[in-house]
Amino acid sequence: MRHLLRNAVGAALCTLGLSLSAQAQTAPPAGRLLASNCFQCHGTNGKGPGFDNIAGKSATEIYNKLKEFQSGKEGSGIMAKHAMGYTDAQMLSLSSWLSTQR
Repeated sequence: MRHLLRNAVGAALCTLGLSLSAQAQTAPPAGRLLASNCFQCHGTNGKGPGFDNIAGKSATEIYNKLKEFQSGKEGSGIMAKHAMGYTDAQMLSLSSWLSTQR
């Protein structure tokens, strides 16, 4: 009986591992989901008409600008409101992803 239970648990763990592995392979790049919040003003992948084109800028430049908005140095406009909603880790992820867009 123990042998059957051990095999069942082993099979379940193996199935879970394969499932998690498949999910990891199909997960969107880090920062991409966060960047989807930017599309209305900056366009898909940061290439927008009318507003700053943020695609391809350096991750450091994007991050620093977000930190300025978050601190209130740039006023209290819509970008300040957006930036206040992000953690530092999220801003780093977002900046990194946007910097890879061409």
